[in-house]
Amino acid sequence: MMLDDLSLFIAIVEAGSLATAADNMQLPAATVTRRLQALERALGYKLLNRSARRMQLTAEGAQYYEQCRPLIHALRQATQRLDATLGAISGNIRVLAPVHLAQGYFRQAWSGFLRSYPEVTLEVEMSNELVDVVGSGADLAIRVGEQQDSSLNQKLLASTDLMLVASPAYLQAAGVPHTPGELEAHARIVGRPLTRWKLRNPADSAEVVVQGAPRFQANQMDLALSMALDGLGIMLCPGTMGRRHVASGALVRVLPGWSTERRHIYAAWSQQRYLPARVRALLDYLSQFCAVHPL
Repeated sequence: MMLDDLSLFIAIVEAGSLATAADNMQLPAATVTRRLQALERALGYKLLNRSARRMQLTAEGAQYYEQCRPLIHALRQATQRLDATLGAISGNIRVLAPVHLAQGYFRQAWSGFLRSYPEVTLEVEMSNELVDVVGSGADLAIRVGEQQDSSLNQKLLASTDLMLVASPAYLQAAGVPHTPGELEAHARIVGRPLTRWKLRNPADSAEVVVQGAPRFQANQMDLALSMALDGLGIMLCPGTMGRRHVASGALVRVLPGWSTERRHIYAAWSQQRYLPARVRALLDYLSQFCAVHPL
């Protein structure tokens, strides 16, 4: 607060009167007088001798003005430059994202955003591990599932389904399961973090959880999907990845009458960092992209 009052004192001297300074700053004259008096009390000496007709710097006020004026002006200039920098949609943005979403669903979003904002550079770090958003210094992270980390802000971008799939060759050799219980006799392919399969019967809402040692697992969803395409077992995969293979006949839905959990995709960013205009622009662009291209 003292810095604000010091800036007010400089403005009073430069305006030539309290009344003119009050008009320039669009403040009541009484407020300007009160804040000046508070500054004088904090410093322990008078800065201005003032009467109804004139205002004059005291010796202490003149010295204080000469020493502080260049500091206040430099601070104003630095603030203006910082505001211009933070308000500009330019510079580098670092994003953390799961591999299959970054190079799959969001691939067109990255290129579209860069075309829309030619002064921005984009750095996408792909990992299926939960990299610490705050500690890594990333501007934004794409996360699957609501984040429980209280140090993060988050915004829901999209929701997607999951589907059980297998190749026709695998099902012909191993048989087609008709109930979740029969999945235990089949080879499971797991793409982490989908290690626990929760299925719900729409008829009575009964839930069944399928887990256990998989035949194959990977922390990269594309690799797990390739194993399913090669006929090595049944996989629970995101609809964003499995749907086109089902449409082509390379994969077949397993237990299509049972519903699976939906996955919610969030953008997350640190509460400890100011969100620059370039990062806000990317967040808004991703929101619009997900609205136009629903999962």
